[in-house]
Amino acid sequence: MPAPHSDRARAPGIPQGLTVVIAGFLPIIAIVSMFPAVPAIIDHFAKTDPRALVKVPAMVSAPGLTIALVALFAGWLVDRFGRRRLLLVATAAYGFIGSLPFFLDNIDAIYASRLLLGVSEAVILTVLNTLIGDYWDERGRRLWLTIQGAAGTVLGAAVILTSGYLTAVRWNGIFLIYTVGFPVFLAALAFLYEPERDTTARAMLGLDETATGFPWRAVVTFGGVTLLGSALYYVFIINGGLVWREVGIADSASIGRLTTIPSMFIVVGSVVFWLTGRFGPRVQLAMFFGLLGSGLMVMGAIHDWRGMVAGMALQQTGAGMAVPCLIAWAQTLLPYEHRGRGMGVWTACFFFGQFSSPLLVSVAHALLGTMQHAFAAAGLMGVVVAALIFAFLPRPRAAVPLVGA
Repeated sequence: MPAPHSDRARAPGIPQGLTVVIAGFLPIIAIVSMFPAVPAIIDHFAKTDPRALVKVPAMVSAPGLTIALVALFAGWLVDRFGRRRLLLVATAAYGFIGSLPFFLDNIDAIYASRLLLGVSEAVILTVLNTLIGDYWDERGRRLWLTIQGAAGTVLGAAVILTSGYLTAVRWNGIFLIYTVGFPVFLAALAFLYEPERDTTARAMLGLDETATGFPWRAVVTFGGVTLLGSALYYVFIINGGLVWREVGIADSASIGRLTTIPSMFIVVGSVVFWLTGRFGPRVQLAMFFGLLGSGLMVMGAIHDWRGMVAGMALQQTGAGMAVPCLIAWAQTLLPYEHRGRGMGVWTACFFFGQFSSPLLVSVAHALLGTMQHAFAAAGLMGVVVAALIFAFLPRPRAAVPLVGA
């Protein structure tokens, strides 16, 4: 559904920003919404499948593996066929495929549908990350990435609450939450438009547009940093409960109560990202890795819940900076004609980091003896990477005043 020619004169505003923010949350639902439902799904299939305890968690994380594998191809599609058309197809498919398990009663069939869901999510993520670069200049990108990070906390809590109610109604009621893809499709149809090339604007900013070759050096650089940043980002998300157990807090209710306040520091991280925008990617990336690493090191060194809360506050502040920092940096290195493929690489690297994180932590755990020691090692790596980035990443070309930054 190509946009009419008159759309080329349009400027993005609040409707486009809110649509991008909400649509960007669709892939997160695939992970966040499932956790309250996992016990009920295991109980349902355990009667007929002795491997349900293994298959159900694998089913939960299945879309992430597909995203990592498909994102590179999705980036090529974005550059070849345009942004808006692919996003409309992907959001509609998300609604259909995501809700399909509500009508299934076979764990293998549900697993297959989850893998297919990952294809839609790969396209959604790649298109949206590309549109952020297409629609807005550097200041606009920071604004909407900040809003996206802050909104994620509220939307995540709402999804978990809704998931609990849907699961209480029926063991697979949770999959109805994926029908949210349909109103997002309608919003994209109404508000999003195919962007124009940004060659003129980039030339006015002094950015080189004479080379048309794919920017391999820049893509390899931000891809490698994103892979490492994602692996560190998921260290606590996946293994934090085991560290709480090692410091003597094993009760789920107690962990939930103690983590409520420090988990809100992810919003602080989003605000820090906005406030530090004037300093450029070099400072922001160093802060992200430094805060994340420092928090993990604290959690690896303390012996009571107070230290865990302090470490979490640092780690969550860094986590709040993670995605907006990495995306905003990548966007500054990609010209229009290569932005889709470049953001496809970014998406693939981020989700390969998610996939590799628990494997790397397991190796560190086995070598060092405790999960706290593994956290300390991961944190040290984060701090070292922060120092290297600050020392060697080129300073930004200077320059463009950012009002309100």
